Amino acid sequence: MRHALSLLLVTTAVAGCGPKAPTPDTKAPAASPAAAPAAGDALTGPVLEQLPASPYVYIRIKTSGGDVWAAVPEAKLEIGTVVTVVSPMLMTKFESTSLKRTFEEVYFGTLAAAGAATIGAANPHAGVPQSAAPVVVGKVEKATGADARTVAELWAQKARLEGKAVTIRGVVVKVNDGVMGKNWIHLQDGSGDAKQGTNDITVTSMDRAAKGETVTITGTVHTNRDFGSGYSYPVMVEDAKIVRTQGS
Repeated sequence: MRHALSLLLVTTAVAGCGPKAPTPDTKAPAASPAAAPAAGDALTGPVLEQLPASPYVYIRIKTSGGDVWAAVPEAKLEIGTVVTVVSPMLMTKFESTSLKRTFEEVYFGTLAAAGAATIGAANPHAGVPQSAAPVVVGKVEKATGADARTVAELWAQKARLEGKAVTIRGVVVKVNDGVMGKNWIHLQDGSGDAKQGTNDITVTSMDRAAKGETVTITGTVHTNRDFGSGYSYPVMVEDAKIVRTQGS
């Protein structure tokens, strides 16, 4: 009897050292939110809601990763229409003055035409071309005038050119239209170092340009521009006017 009692006490003590059962107050782990779209991915899904705000329309899309807001150039859309937003650029805590609303996250991009390729770009500076074929840029003749610069010269002289006008002739290698109310254009003229990124300059303009055409732009140089969400530029040309080069 004494042996049996001792065995019972030992068994009870061992059981007490094991893991405890959860009490009624124990909370289950919160469900993980839907995964956000990967940087550079096109956004595809049906339109659940739209908010017109010229020159944009803000649309809430049901994607495979969850509902997201996107801002695209004005378009007539029906609720339920499946759309694809290409070249999405994420902006966080973006305030729309016309809607008097702040979006925690909104993707600025353009709507793909039906059947169009959907290769996107997250960052206008490092964006992927919207068509598969890359633009091959040879040596482009430098623009004329006192404010004319090559792309490489602009990078080399960026500090002293801050706030000044420059004119650059080059080939359009990438385009993101309608992002934050502007068209984002990338020019190359055959100068600069591709490994260092000094062969490409980002230009914003209200004028439109097509990938592959040769243009001359005149705009204002700005350095160390930070638009938030990781989109920063050591140097860029803003508010540019575009002139098509003869024969382009």
